Amino acid sequence: MDVKSLEPYSIIGFDGSAIRGLKVHPDGDHIVYPMGNKVCIQDWKTKTMYFLSGHTNSVSTVAISPKGTYIGSGQINHIGFKASAKVWDFKKRNLLGTHELHKVRVEALTFSSDERYMISLGGRDDGCVVLWDCVAGAATGTAAASRLTTGDAVTLTALSQRMNSFVTGGDSNLRVWNIRAASKNLDVVDVTLGKLRRSVRCIAISHDDSYGIAGTTSGDMIKFSINYPPDPMEDVSHCKPSLLGCLAKCGPWKKGKRPESLCYSQGIETIMILDDGCLIVGSGDGMIDILDEINWKGTFPKGKLVDPNKPHYKALKSVKLNGSITSLEIMETPQLRGDKRLLLAGTRTSEIYAINIHTFEPTLVVTCPRCAINHIAFPRGMSGVFATAGAGDVRVWCVKTAQELLRIVVPNFICSSVLFSADGKSIVSGWNDGNIRAFTPLTGRLMYCIFNTHNKGTSALDMTTDCRTLISGGCEGQVRVWDIKPECQSLKKVLKEHKSPVSAIQVSPNNMEAVSAGTDGSCIIWDLVSLSRRQVMYANTLFMCVCFEPLGCQLLTGGTDRRVAYWETGSGNLARELEASKVGAVNGLHITQNGELFVTGGNDQMVKLWKYQEGIYTHTGLGHAGAVTCCRFSPDAKNIVSCCAAGSIIIWKMPEQYIQKDSKPPSVRNSISKVPKGLQEELRLPLEEKPTQKAAGDRQPKIPARPSKEEKIGAMDTTRSSVHSCCPCDTARSITSNTSANNGKNTSNTVKCCRPPDNLPTRTTSKEYVSGSGDRK
Repeated sequence: MDVKSLEPYSIIGFDGSAIRGLKVHPDGDHIVYPMGNKVCIQDWKTKTMYFLSGHTNSVSTVAISPKGTYIGSGQINHIGFKASAKVWDFKKRNLLGTHELHKVRVEALTFSSDERYMISLGGRDDGCVVLWDCVAGAATGTAAASRLTTGDAVTLTALSQRMNSFVTGGDSNLRVWNIRAASKNLDVVDVTLGKLRRSVRCIAISHDDSYGIAGTTSGDMIKFSINYPPDPMEDVSHCKPSLLGCLAKCGPWKKGKRPESLCYSQGIETIMILDDGCLIVGSGDGMIDILDEINWKGTFPKGKLVDPNKPHYKALKSVKLNGSITSLEIMETPQLRGDKRLLLAGTRTSEIYAINIHTFEPTLVVTCPRCAINHIAFPRGMSGVFATAGAGDVRVWCVKTAQELLRIVVPNFICSSVLFSADGKSIVSGWNDGNIRAFTPLTGRLMYCIFNTHNKGTSALDMTTDCRTLISGGCEGQVRVWDIKPECQSLKKVLKEHKSPVSAIQVSPNNMEAVSAGTDGSCIIWDLVSLSRRQVMYANTLFMCVCFEPLGCQLLTGGTDRRVAYWETGSGNLARELEASKVGAVNGLHITQNGELFVTGGNDQMVKLWKYQEGIYTHTGLGHAGAVTCCRFSPDAKNIVSCCAAGSIIIWKMPEQYIQKDSKPPSVRNSISKVPKGLQEELRLPLEEKPTQKAAGDRQPKIPARPSKEEKIGAMDTTRSSVHSCCPCDTARSITSNTSANNGKNTSNTVKCCRPPDNLPTRTTSKEYVSGSGDRK
């Protein structure tokens, strides 16, 4: 059977931790940014996405060549392993070359102005600069990025006019590099800083390559002159860059006094130089400023003490965003020119803002969780919204617009499980501090908090449909049952069976049982009436997810053995096993309400849609940049929502063949299969049947009384054929005898029996026997 691909409806994801990770393509229509171990190319207008896959770990940096021909990306790896840097073709979306000459981490990437070379900078464990020839497809040179007497280099930027030059900076070092065209060796010259000690975080070069600005962790800027001649082909071996000064933003002006220098809190993370010479600075505290130089007249007032920096810039426009600014890019298209230009800002909280250059008003464009998402929940019978649980917050999303509707923040804690109550009046969540918190779904106000539910953190939750009983599982292995009331929340029972953390809990459809899956290899079915264990199932795996079949007769489990198991809830026996993955554990599992389909997700970063009865998967979804942690069907079974460890959320479209099956009108469905009557309809007395003709003065029909014992006996058919007949000949003989009696003819031998005669005495049921006592005939 051919396996088809799931079509994504929308993707929510952005990795804002990468410094200068958000890039705008020179065509002005696409943006490029990392998303887990993939590089995402997104069309700004249509919001369509394309992924470049090939990295084995999180992407740490992204670069685009000046003309937009190539895309470069580098990754992070584990200690002691090589980190790869890759070159991609933007138009063809394919891999052109890769090298693993860096250790552990690729810190920064850039392309030369002529797109000939890709320069990569290693991290702290590597400390090397590698030169990659894009034309030849091979590495041509490598050198140490910093001296032994200085710190590590963390950033690099290429010059605009000179095709063979670039600048690196880091802890107490600022260096200008030049590539020899013939030998392709690297020549380096240090910028003399003197007694100035700064740690450089970002570098910007002017368009004419006359000077550069370096942002530091101290919150001020180093301005240096490159001193290269205007002719790009002229020799620069005799040229030495020089320090112009350490500059800062000017504070409030006081007449006759030296103005104070204002340094940016948490340092300068990114910086840009505009065409008119103004600077755009993004700081670690979320401040974005447009700075212009101050033309001081006369002598600069001196202070009593020698300041390390000089107030040289004034802020023209400012805006404060949520989170550290990691990327700044200007988007300029034929439709966005002049005052309509946009400034895209990426933050460490995984948010992208679009800021109008003229008004400097920010608009939130993209937001997503910055860490792994642990759980997904839909409201009962509502498919328009869903909630996610992650590090520090619970978020409510709209399925149609893929926008965030509500964010409930609990700082410094991780939410492991979330659910909507059946009445829709609360969002219940479990946290790693051991507390269970319930919030209102519209405002996010705290309704109640159950403190110290589990001493090692709450790992799983579920609630009955009457919203009165809450079942929680903890990392210590206990399952606790709570009585939930508006005025108080009390503990009913502590169930101690698991020896390891409880990974999942679900209540059965009839609210009489609950199943808990643990990482100790046991899956236990609990009786919620007697609050005791009813059944236990063992397997050689770490159970990660469990789900009841809609009728409650079977349940599915998934774990580290890469299999999905069918279990009988009554006996606890294993009914069936399916291999759901070939490379990793199964972390998420969910079944549709009609029980025909179920979906799985695991460490293989794939979402698979299965047929429940056949046990085969028909569709797969590729797009996650990390291990899939949870997946859910919407209540109307038209969408599938999945999340991963990289913080991205993908909303998949349900295949049309399954939507048409469930979207038929009720009349058609009733003609195919008869809908079973409800309990009230079966027990309803036939009192509504009225006679067709009734006089005006007739009384209402009287309900007949229950027949007495004598009436029941009198109504019995006590003939031998009716009680003991097993042969159709007896019935035919009785009919023939009745007919002959009416006609006066003897036809006793006209019908012959097809069985041997039975002469054994048989007790018959007669009026005398029933009304009499004992065996009296």
